[in-house]
Amino acid sequence: MEDIDAIAVLQDPVRRRLYEYVAAQGREVGRNEAAEAAGVARTLAAHHLDRLTEAGLLESGSRRLTGRSGPGAGRPAKVYTRAKGERSVSLPARDYRTAAELLAEAAELAGLDTGLRAAARRRGEALRGAAAPCGGLAEAMATLAARGYEPHLEPPVEPPVEGSEGEPGGDADAPASVIRMRNCPFHAVAERFPPLVCGMNLALLEGLLGADGAVRARMDARPGECCVVVEASKNNVD
Repeated sequence: MEDIDAIAVLQDPVRRRLYEYVAAQGREVGRNEAAEAAGVARTLAAHHLDRLTEAGLLESGSRRLTGRSGPGAGRPAKVYTRAKGERSVSLPARDYRTAAELLAEAAELAGLDTGLRAAARRRGEALRGAAAPCGGLAEAMATLAARGYEPHLEPPVEPPVEGSEGEPGGDADAPASVIRMRNCPFHAVAERFPPLVCGMNLALLEGLLGADGAVRARMDARPGECCVVVEASKNNVD
């Protein structure tokens, strides 16, 4: 299916709500859950979810939602996740991706990492404009969402209790929530030139959020997500 045809599938408002919900979860979503989230009947949700799959916007599979196996565990249910492929439309046709890859290749060969990061930080500051540095995680979430990063707040992982008695720090050393991002706006180029593009991305977000504000960006790559995470700066609480 052509990209323009696939994107046209989202014109239906119910279909678009279903797609946006599935995409936002970052995990497999069943038909019942999707239908409830979109406020439609399960049969209608199933029809639209399958249509989105046919268009290549979603991927489908099956698993037992009960988490059990063996006799009495129930039949596998159909589940959906966002497709890994990208869709874009440009009228008339443009090929910015090739240009970006050529520039990234030239910058990498010439060792221009430092200059690229400096330019990215300046661009982030220009995008922030006269606004003050980001005031907390909630504000950072809104800023990142507006830039297409699809942020979500990951709760802290509590450390093991065993052996913690007598350790200094108390609550000050407790883990904190971090913002992770399900989408990298530079994904296609970052796949080919990860150190260069991920460093650029980090510098861009440092400028956008403000290096001396209540949050800070740092590298913490994880498969399937943006290479940067955002967390509260030390001595700052959201």
